[in-house]
Amino acid sequence: MTRQSSPTPPPPAAAVPRQTYTEIAYEVADRVATITLDRPDKLNAFTTTMMDELVRVYAEADADDAVRAVVVTGRGRGFCAGADLGTGGKTFDAQDPGRAAERAHVGTIGGVLRDGGGVASLATAACRKPVIAAVNGPAVGIGATMTLPMDIRICSETARFGFVFARRGLVPEAASSWFLPRIVGISQAMEWVTTGRVFDAREALAGRLVSKVLPPEELLPYAYSLAREIADNTSAVSVALGKQMLWSMLGEDTPWAAHRLDSRALYHLGQSADVREGVASFLEKRPPAYPDTVGANYPDIMERWPTRPADMD
Repeated sequence: MTRQSSPTPPPPAAAVPRQTYTEIAYEVADRVATITLDRPDKLNAFTTTMMDELVRVYAEADADDAVRAVVVTGRGRGFCAGADLGTGGKTFDAQDPGRAAERAHVGTIGGVLRDGGGVASLATAACRKPVIAAVNGPAVGIGATMTLPMDIRICSETARFGFVFARRGLVPEAASSWFLPRIVGISQAMEWVTTGRVFDAREALAGRLVSKVLPPEELLPYAYSLAREIADNTSAVSVALGKQMLWSMLGEDTPWAAHRLDSRALYHLGQSADVREGVASFLEKRPPAYPDTVGANYPDIMERWPTRPADMD
């Protein structure tokens, strides 16, 4: 298990709250946004309200040029203990009148009610700002699958993960049947999904689900050091477009698709103010001051990923 420290402290206490949320907290400081799952008395169990708020907050971060990177963590001793099972056996029954009314606003896909975990995960995937998962404790069910479309995953030594769906008579949700094998490989994904067991941080690291395991007190400082490295040294447009390109190419059959897209991106970005500043700052041996923003200068060279399907209302 790796132990790494970071010289960079968490964001200052003067972080600025944005929209009002009830089951998550959101603030922005020094161009880094923090999303905190905020139901600590329930180990941050996932609800429809949390789903709705995650959709809103990722859209807010994506649209805000003051945000260069996003850190996601949980309040208290857990990251997310999975779906809130307070309604018992009806929790996942889309035909139950209460459940149907609660989720009616999410719409349908393929003629059935959309999976709530997928609604949240696809909102995560659509955010063009890099998203760093700082998993501080148990992350089970949707608590594990919601991290998969995040771009970097690190965890505390106290973290526990579980794709427990088969032990509840379910299958993996939140588009994890697409994400998980691409992240950890099909064999490891099958082992975790078919056993449904809960496993520790060491196994998560060995299976490539996370890239670092840290002592609890070092988790957030390390996450913020990654976010600050992005915010202080890189072009916002380059990072946003690069993120979209990397994820979108996972579904392509040959490198020719990547070559086509790379060529278009380089053609457009090569003429940008950010490239001129990037080269000048390197030659002049000074920190860069990139002028372009995602809001004003993001190039229209590819369809936004993930592409909205035709069978979604």
